[in-house]
Amino acid sequence: MDILRSIQTRRSIRKYGEQPVEQEKIERCLEAGRLAPSACNAQPWTFIVVNEPGLKDQVARTARAQTLNMNKFAAQAPAIIAIVEEPANVTSTLGSKIKRKHYPLIDIGIAAENICLQATEEGLGTCMIGWLNEKKAKRLLGVPDSKRIPLLISLGYTTDEWPNSRNRKAFEKIVRYNKY
Repeated sequence: MDILRSIQTRRSIRKYGEQPVEQEKIERCLEAGRLAPSACNAQPWTFIVVNEPGLKDQVARTARAQTLNMNKFAAQAPAIIAIVEEPANVTSTLGSKIKRKHYPLIDIGIAAENICLQATEEGLGTCMIGWLNEKKAKRLLGVPDSKRIPLLISLGYTTDEWPNSRNRKAFEKIVRYNKY
């Protein structure tokens, strides 16, 4: 087990082939998301796997921003995982109000990264997509109006080589010990 290698290898993939993703691999990715820690163990998420081609294409279109030419790659991915924000439990909700932090979004981010890291281990590419027409996505997926879809994750085999890593700030510039 080498989690740092997975973290170093993971990239946002924006080119996918047509090869479908095996059910077992999808389920291992979802299991990684399910096991993510959450504030007060609220687990405020539901994962919807969208891999029926017609529906997947419609959901991908909800992420496309014509004017900005964003997210058109999502239609190439053989699968998309929509993460639905569920109500948090009482203690997480109370903590969110007291600390003025919306813990469910933090929790969903952690679960999403677990999914993406497991996908990397499976030889799959992913890209987290926060830009979407949520109203249309909810209608397509039968998600109640009272709930949110803060994030989509495209999932599939890349047709390209894995992109090079993006520049990251130097360790010394972002790490402090004991005080700012």
